[in-house]
Amino acid sequence: MRPICSKTKKIRQALSIFNYLHTYIDMCIQNLLRIFLMLGLLCPTVGWAQIVGGPQYVSEAVIQDGFALFTRGQVAPIVASKQDYAGVDRAIRNLQTDLSKVTQANADIVYDQIPKGKKSIVLIGTLGKHPLIDQLVKNKKLNISDLPGKWETFSIQTINKPFSNVDKALVIVGSDKRGTIFGAYDVSSQIGVSPWHWWADVPVKTKSAIYIKVGAYTQGEPKVKYRGIFINDEAPALSGWTKEKFGGFNHQFYEKVFELILRLKGNFLWPAMWGNAFYDDDPLNASLADEYGVVISTSHHEPLMRAHDEWRRYGKGGKWNYATNDSTLREFWRQSIKRMGNNESVVTLGMRGDGDEPMTQGTAIELLEGIVTDQRKIIVETTGKPIQKTPQVWALYKEVQDYYDKGMRVPDDVTLLLCDDNWGNIRKLPKLDAKPHSGGYGIYYHFDYVGGPRNYKWLNTNPLPRIHEQMSLAYTYGARQIWVVNVGDIKPMEFPISFFLDLAWDPTRIAPDQVQAYSEQWAAQQFGGTYAKEVANLLAKYAKYNARRKPELLSPDTYSLFHYREAETVVKEYNALLVQAEKINTSLPPQYRDAFFQLVLHPIQACANLNELYYTVALNRLYAKQGRSATSSMAEKARALYQRDSEISEYYNKTLTNGKWSHMMDQTHIGYTYWQQPTQNKIPDLSTYEAPTAAKMGIAVEGNALARTDALDPLVLPTFYAQTPEIGHYLDIFNQGKTSFTYQISSTANCLQIDPQQGKIENEQRIEIRVDWSKAPRGYTRLPLLIKASTGQEISVYLDVQNNLSPELANYKGFIETDGHVSILAEHHTQAIESPALKWQQLPDIGLLAGGVTTSPATASIKNPSSSTPRLEYSFYSSKIGEIRINALFSPTLEFNESSGLRYAISIDDGPIQTINLHQDKSNQAWERSVANNIRSLFSTHVLTQAGPHTLKYWAIDPGIVLQKFVIDLGGVKNSYLGPAESPRKDLLISPNSKQ
Repeated sequence: MRPICSKTKKIRQALSIFNYLHTYIDMCIQNLLRIFLMLGLLCPTVGWAQIVGGPQYVSEAVIQDGFALFTRGQVAPIVASKQDYAGVDRAIRNLQTDLSKVTQANADIVYDQIPKGKKSIVLIGTLGKHPLIDQLVKNKKLNISDLPGKWETFSIQTINKPFSNVDKALVIVGSDKRGTIFGAYDVSSQIGVSPWHWWADVPVKTKSAIYIKVGAYTQGEPKVKYRGIFINDEAPALSGWTKEKFGGFNHQFYEKVFELILRLKGNFLWPAMWGNAFYDDDPLNASLADEYGVVISTSHHEPLMRAHDEWRRYGKGGKWNYATNDSTLREFWRQSIKRMGNNESVVTLGMRGDGDEPMTQGTAIELLEGIVTDQRKIIVETTGKPIQKTPQVWALYKEVQDYYDKGMRVPDDVTLLLCDDNWGNIRKLPKLDAKPHSGGYGIYYHFDYVGGPRNYKWLNTNPLPRIHEQMSLAYTYGARQIWVVNVGDIKPMEFPISFFLDLAWDPTRIAPDQVQAYSEQWAAQQFGGTYAKEVANLLAKYAKYNARRKPELLSPDTYSLFHYREAETVVKEYNALLVQAEKINTSLPPQYRDAFFQLVLHPIQACANLNELYYTVALNRLYAKQGRSATSSMAEKARALYQRDSEISEYYNKTLTNGKWSHMMDQTHIGYTYWQQPTQNKIPDLSTYEAPTAAKMGIAVEGNALARTDALDPLVLPTFYAQTPEIGHYLDIFNQGKTSFTYQISSTANCLQIDPQQGKIENEQRIEIRVDWSKAPRGYTRLPLLIKASTGQEISVYLDVQNNLSPELANYKGFIETDGHVSILAEHHTQAIESPALKWQQLPDIGLLAGGVTTSPATASIKNPSSSTPRLEYSFYSSKIGEIRINALFSPTLEFNESSGLRYAISIDDGPIQTINLHQDKSNQAWERSVANNIRSLFSTHVLTQAGPHTLKYWAIDPGIVLQKFVIDLGGVKNSYLGPAESPRKDLLISPNSKQ
């Protein structure tokens, strides 16, 4: 061996110092990141790993002085302890399996000893349950200052020279059982194993090496104590799948559920309950839940750990009625508490009627208070523990909230589980000035529901921005003890489930403008980073489109065929989304396509097809009324789309992953006639038209359901406006017979662009008409079109052209009236006036069409709006003089603050400020309309004293209101579902927020 020269030694010393400094600086940066995360000081551009999961600490590249978890074909051995919890051991073994999938090498597990000859080891365990980890703490080699007494907290640290014969250790240590489990699964996630690897067949990408960066990593303590899901409304999809794959809702099924919940860092489950009984169906269900570390509770109408179906099975001693059968019910419940034993549980108190119905007519406060008192006695007598040692929850669901509102109370140690309205709108939150409640508050939320105005169970209809807004509101008002969400069949709610549980860990670390970043990182976790942005957009858009009108609520009449090209635009948007999804699908490596189909392509494919089906049925019915020969071809197309719907579901059930998800798409979704689902899908009724042999020309124009075959009562196209030069209109030339004919269109006006101007008609032809504004006459003009057919028919159609851009209007900065209205998206305000106590918060992508605006903080309010209080201003130009009507559109938020309704104020220019109650109509019909339309619409009337520029002013009063859009009706707003598109803006620059 050649001796090392002094120059080489100096170089190596310099490199060693450089590497030390690099490592030290990196460690300082990581520590600063953690401090900034805790203080909420990171800027919105920080990636999802920092926002949601803490700093990334895993690298495939070599890290100097980092911990080599996998290198040169070897995985560092894992050292566990037999003294630790069985659930921790399960998580460690799952991590072992995950490492094998990622590295294609085996990771050894040894217990309570350091493996001989190994210089690098992984220690995983719980404080006080792993002697070797406790030894490191005692010797002050492991810093656990943030762990003792903390709930579900973990720390992942790299340590040099932990023991005399070991060079490096990676320590994954938890403050308690689930803290350790979450630490193990955090490593699994960061090395590249998605929590959805089994439930959505997300593949695992192999790595050539795995290094852990130097430092200590944690996600801190969860902000919400119990975070979980409710498997509900599980027939026919999940029930059919579990029966075929596992033989029912037994421990083999629940093992998959428990692992999923823990991988997502949840800890809480309301089990499947319709015809199922968690404890009774399989005695291993409950013991395995406790072993895994999943806290079991029962739903809002299943008291004292009894499944609803158990009363059908064993309740032979009378009716489910405490007033007449109290002793039988007490014994029934006593046995279930005895059966619960020491399993970690949250016991549901109270009582609803049999079958999740109201218990009695009226508000039976005295009866229910007595029931709760007796139930708590049963808990104490059966467990032998003080009542405070058994966590309990009282769900204020539906009419039970009425009991609370009218004065019923439960003991202070009981968690009050507040609820949404089953449609994602929270009904009640704690009062800001309420006295402390030691049991805390929680939220029961819905991604899936059976009930009025209609079930929604088929596919995901829950946009993340709305979940974020409502659950962040809940957290701000102190609902932090339990977050549980009804997820139906689990699939296909994968994406919103991930978001709900990630948000529950710490609602403060995902800001409204970081939801998109979260989506991109979630997409990258499942499919890699190449198409993460595109996939995130697909996920966001299909949920937004589904939220406009849930699939079960769609009908041929939902979207307008005549105004604003609404129906065809909805279909085009969804089909464009499908084209994008299919393009990405073909670009992905083949191993990702099953997961991509489940998580992205299938819902887009199925919903695009469904929307086109209803649109086609609507055209079929219209064509029959107009006497179009294409009526039958539209009926054929509708039947094909209906058949395509069943083929998409059949592929999911029978072909995808070799039938792994058989029955998972059995849910019916076409053919609703009332709130309950149909027993089978049924195609909407189709119309027929018997076309004669002879050709006959018919004309229909945009905006009019009538058609003409003669020159009487000419049709008029919608008006063309110079303010919107890109917008054209159309007319349809169609055949009422079976024989073809030719046509030619002529006009005396040289400013019209007609495409096509002549042609041959077999069934129909759409003619697009635009205006060349450089040739258009000034002012208002009605122009003629003459359509001649080889049938001998000559039919005139007229169009109006408004070319009135005056110098004043040409230089105006603001929204400009067209077609008798001004439509304005809330986020496009001209000016935002704020105060030190109240700011305006943009909520990207929360609306049916775009984003929305709310006030911040969500606890601030204004008593009396005035010229000095916060407001949004919108500049618009109108030629109208006199009375106008403003339609303000809001997210369907409820009066969560126990008020008589949430209020806002509105005015025009310096006119009177009108205060309006968002909930002035408290009827069930108004609520059904708002949730079905996913919008709450309020009208106010105002007077314009002169034509020209004006300012609409929107004043803040109550918190929690999410404004989406204004439509100023100047006499021209037409019937449609989504309303007119946003009006043109002339050189409008949205100003920075100004303060007053």
